[in-house]
Amino acid sequence: MLEVQMKAPDFTLLDKDGQEVRLSDFLGKKIVLYFYPKDNTPGCTRQACAFAANYQQFKDKDIVVIGISKDSVASHQKFAQKYDLPFILLSDPELQAIQAYDVWKEKKLYGKVSMGVVRTTYIIDEQGNIEKAMPKVKPDTNAAEILAYLSGE
Repeated sequence: MLEVQMKAPDFTLLDKDGQEVRLSDFLGKKIVLYFYPKDNTPGCTRQACAFAANYQQFKDKDIVVIGISKDSVASHQKFAQKYDLPFILLSDPELQAIQAYDVWKEKKLYGKVSMGVVRTTYIIDEQGNIEKAMPKVKPDTNAAEILAYLSGE
């Protein structure tokens, strides 16, 4: 897990439209960077829809919302269209950002051990430093918790 005040690792990944996006392109803005396991799964869909439902509040605060999973560009495009997701989704099949942000972990499900993305959210400040790290977030409350934190609650 990356620590608060650390420099956020920069990366370049493709968005749902196949365009390159660099984290450093957003210097000067606050960023909510969330990592999730897989498009179109129940928890990930609820989490993405919660960010979409609250997106205007993030936009009003001039905050960039970025979701990252190892799904393909095509998968992200379908996911964004199906649920009308207005924020940036980045494809990380090579695990470049996923490993840099230390969210690729051993997971246990029904006694079976595998590697996967642990649902994690980072808030990155305007200077590109990690302001807050939120490990193992809950998909239904993640967006609201971030907004409460950003509002000083």
